[in-house]
Amino acid sequence: MSIFGKFHVPSSAFALHETLTAVPEMAIEIERVVVTDEVLTPYFWISGVSPSAFETAARDDQTIQQIKKLDEFADSALYRAEWTAQVQSVLYAYTEIEAVILEATGTDQRWELRIRFDDRDQLGAFQDYCERHRIAFSLQQLTQLSQPKTGGQYGLTPKQQEALVAAWEAGYFETPKEAALTDVADELGITQQSLSKRLQRANQALIGNTLVVSAEYAAPDAPDPDLKH
Repeated sequence: MSIFGKFHVPSSAFALHETLTAVPEMAIEIERVVVTDEVLTPYFWISGVSPSAFETAARDDQTIQQIKKLDEFADSALYRAEWTAQVQSVLYAYTEIEAVILEATGTDQRWELRIRFDDRDQLGAFQDYCERHRIAFSLQQLTQLSQPKTGGQYGLTPKQQEALVAAWEAGYFETPKEAALTDVADELGITQQSLSKRLQRANQALIGNTLVVSAEYAAPDAPDPDLKH
């Protein structure tokens, strides 16, 4: 049975440490990683700094290469890049034990990872690897798959699914609306702007993975502007 683990690792033990240190006001959220011939291609959002500031800081970062900006908004930007061999823990999780990093959020202090393992043996192999290579990590939570269907099969992240369900239950999608966007945002403890973008990305994911069939479709959830405190 699948196991979902939440881990904290120091920024220095994962990717983009040099970049995050150079611009400590920045937050990075990785929500999709495509694997092609053992080349790991992350899609990630940056927030808190301008794209030019991020690109300047990332230019000499040895953990990432081939950086390309795909989209830009007022307070965030979407990028695609490639991990290098310097990101050992990520390479091992994907290429050796085939675990899947579902979400990764980084600041200059730490990365928060959400990883799916096929079983406890796979989880143990990942923990053993980190211990052998002195990769510091803190296990925050372990959960098992409790129901056969989740929003993930439609390309939704947990945050996107939570936002859609909360808005639906509050009557936001009714005509006339039974709840305002601010009401739903307050319930989730996020800003109205964050919720609006989250719902937009969720709808894109649903359409892209149901009405429009595309194996390469990915619609990451934009990071909250209040993510980093």
